[in-house]
This record gives sequence, C-alpha cells and structure tokens, in this order.
Amino acid sequence: MKTDLSNYRKSYEKQELLESNISDNPLELFQKWFHEVDANFNEGETNAMTISTIGLDGFPKSRVVLLKQFTYEGFIFYTNYDSEKGKAIAANPSVCLSFFWHGAERQVIIKGTAEKISENLSDGYFESRPRGSQLGALVSHQSKIVKNREELEAELKRLEVEYEGKEIPRPKYWGGFIVKPIEIEFWQGRPNRLHDRIRYTLDKEYNWIINRLSP
Repeated sequence: MKTDLSNYRKSYEKQELLESNISDNPLELFQKWFHEVDANFNEGETNAMTISTIGLDGFPKSRVVLLKQFTYEGFIFYTNYDSEKGKAIAANPSVCLSFFWHGAERQVIIKGTAEKISENLSDGYFESRPRGSQLGALVSHQSKIVKNREELEAELKRLEVEYEGKEIPRPKYWGGFIVKPIEIEFWQGRPNRLHDRIRYTLDKEYNWIINRLSP
C-alpha cells in the first residue's frame, strides 16, 4: 500500500502571535486562547487534548482525554488510576499535553508533572457526572482485556439494578490528575510556514521566561 500525501498543503493566514500582545503568565494566554476558540470556531470539543506518557514498556503513548478544569496551578483531567495511563503516570509523572485547534490554526504544547488531586475534589466531580457515566466508571476496568461487548453491557445492567434509587459511590481507582506545567509553547500558523512559536519556561525561582522559537 502506498498513499502519497505530498499535495496536502494549507496556507495558515488567520491570526498572528506577537510578543506585544501576550501575557507574562502562560495560563492567562491559554485562558484567552481557549475562550476565543470556544466562542468563534466550531471545534466540537475545545477541551479535547492529547496526553502523552512513557509506558511501563518504555514506549511513549498518546491518547485524547478531556480537560475538565484549568487554574493558575495547572490542568485537571479525570481517569482510572489503574489504567495503562494511570500506571504510566504513577511510574513517571512527567507528561505532555497538547491541544490542536485546527479552525483557529493554533496549537498549545504543555510539559509538566502530573499528580493526583485531593479525594474530595474527585468526589465532587464524580457526583456532578450523569448517572450513566458514574456507572460506566464502575463497569470499566480501563485497559484490561474483556471477552466481548456483551460482558460490559451485562455488567452495566447488573449495576443499574443494584444502584436503582441509590447514590453511586466513586470507585477509589477513579479520580483526577492535575498537570502542573513547567513549559508551555503556543503555536500560531502563519503564511509560508513561518509560524509563530512562543515558549514559556518556568525557572528555578518560578518565574516564566519567554522566548520566540524559530518555526
């Protein structure tokens, strides 16, 4: 099989990223970009992000998860702690997050350290989820091999009966991670492949150092 994609080309011309219009703090710029994209571009799920980890087998692995909150401290998402992803983070908490908003011709790449959030925060978010999603967290032993789809559906029906009219508890193996950034790069597509790349790097005194990178 051979597929030639050499003619897949696009000129990026929508916006620019200049030092004169950015914040000293990358979390403020991220917030600005996120809300601009969410309000003006049809991205579907603006909060969809790719998280890359180093697996227990030594290989990097990337997958899409949903960002659920961001603050000055970092970026929060939820998952099964016993999943392949959760075990990889436990072994090596250095991760990379990336957003690609194609409509706005923007990328954000975040290097940081992941750590579990407090149990009460995980409890609060779990309680806010639809009951179907709560039950799904109980059904799914994420990344484990299952015999077939029917096995999952049968377990869901069993739990629906068991918890009918009852509060569904958050499983202890399910909760949130916060990724605390040490480096954030903002990428804005520009004509002639001369893209704007602004990188923020956290120094030892916790100050953000700003540099422009060559495209």
